[in-house]
Amino acid sequence: MDLTLKIWRQKNATSKGKFVTYKVNGISPNSSFLEMMDILNESLVVKGEDPVAFDHDCREGICGACSMYINGRPHGPDKAITTCQLHMRRFKDGDTIVIEPWRARPFPVLKDLIVDRTAFDKIIQAGGYISVNTGGIPDANAIPIPRANAELSMDAAACIGCGACVAACKNASAMLFVSAKVSQFALLPQGKPEAAERVQAMVAEMDRLGFGNCTNTGACEAECPKEISISNIARMNREFLSAKIGSQIPKEQAGGGV
Repeated sequence: MDLTLKIWRQKNATSKGKFVTYKVNGISPNSSFLEMMDILNESLVVKGEDPVAFDHDCREGICGACSMYINGRPHGPDKAITTCQLHMRRFKDGDTIVIEPWRARPFPVLKDLIVDRTAFDKIIQAGGYISVNTGGIPDANAIPIPRANAELSMDAAACIGCGACVAACKNASAMLFVSAKVSQFALLPQGKPEAAERVQAMVAEMDRLGFGNCTNTGACEAECPKEISISNIARMNREFLSAKIGSQIPKEQAGGGV
């Protein structure tokens, strides 16, 4: 396959970027997208040019580091995959492929296709954990958990924090990511003691970092490589409203005494 690549090149966070056109020839349809990028970079190095910077780690669809905007879609034209799982057979010989970094204010471009996603880390640090002492590891089935709740929690925990939901949303909303991290704890008894504090802290941090609001278009769910459901957003909204109302009820009315 012979392809034309239009890739966003940006020297650093303060430089002005632009699209640069490259040609790659003889690409196997069985190559992964990142292998194609490796071939391009090898040719650039041979020419003495700066290779295209892009994030990658596991190349197994686990880490979410390989985030790219490909022909207007996060992670490319396939559904429920990360960029490293995208194969060149999804393109045709002679195609032009436009490759960009995520476009969101909370994800500033560091270089070329690499963006700073530490905003997600800050949201997790705000409350995406269990800090209460839950004791040692209990025996299996010692804590009764409805199967439906366990499965929904595991589905939410599948989120890899790649940022595709933010990239797909016209408002750069992080609601799907935050709601997945809230849901994975809210559905389990271990997460109940800090549920109210957790959801309020994480939503507040999300807003502080400048992520947009959700308008329920469903683009985040459609482009999520792990197919995280937007039902998690509804659950987070319920958790948040319940926490807000609960924080306004006097202790004596809530049964907490004076």
